[in-house]
Amino acid sequence: MDESKYLNKDAWKNRKKAKSINKNKIEFFVHDSSFVDENVVIGNKTKIWHFCHILSGSVIGDNCSFGQNCVVGANVNIGSGVKVQNNVSIYEGVEVEDDVFLGPSMVFTNVINPRAFIVRREEFKKTLLKRGCSIGANATIVCGVTIGEYALIGSGAVINKDVKPYALMVGVPARQIGWVGKSGETLDFDDGVAIDRFDGTKYAIIDENLEEIVCS
Repeated sequence: MDESKYLNKDAWKNRKKAKSINKNKIEFFVHDSSFVDENVVIGNKTKIWHFCHILSGSVIGDNCSFGQNCVVGANVNIGSGVKVQNNVSIYEGVEVEDDVFLGPSMVFTNVINPRAFIVRREEFKKTLLKRGCSIGANATIVCGVTIGEYALIGSGAVINKDVKPYALMVGVPARQIGWVGKSGETLDFDDGVAIDRFDGTKYAIIDENLEEIVCS
């Protein structure tokens, strides 16, 4: 066996260290074990940690964080302030807006009826995660849905239909069991009004949707 292509212990210890990259005054961090293809845009102060792969055509905003073993597929758009935990693959067809949280090992799909022997790249369905929503660990997002602003998807849930803004979703398949505020706190209603314990924001349900009460 040709062992020349393998690193020995000393070579591994002395390998090139993780680095910060500065392009046109935009600085971001990519760990040396990760791969970033050509034709990729990465925003300022974004950090990409161990064993990740960012594919060509993807755009990542400012102040994002990618944990270990993450993949960003070709032509994926990710907003700013997004936090992606370990073991998450964001496939082509998925769009992620600002301030979204993707929990560890959560799963996206991009084809409804995959077959190993049929190429369905032209059938990728769009999945949209709106600003500020959070997806719990090990949740599955079936392609073709929109998850509304600040919605909270519980760990292990399976989302197979659109989710309203601020909705709290759990179960398989997921069902709505309540509402959350922007902070992620569960809301309790008294005389039709809920107050977020975290920041004091007031909410009301209007036409079956949660809306923030703005005081004039």
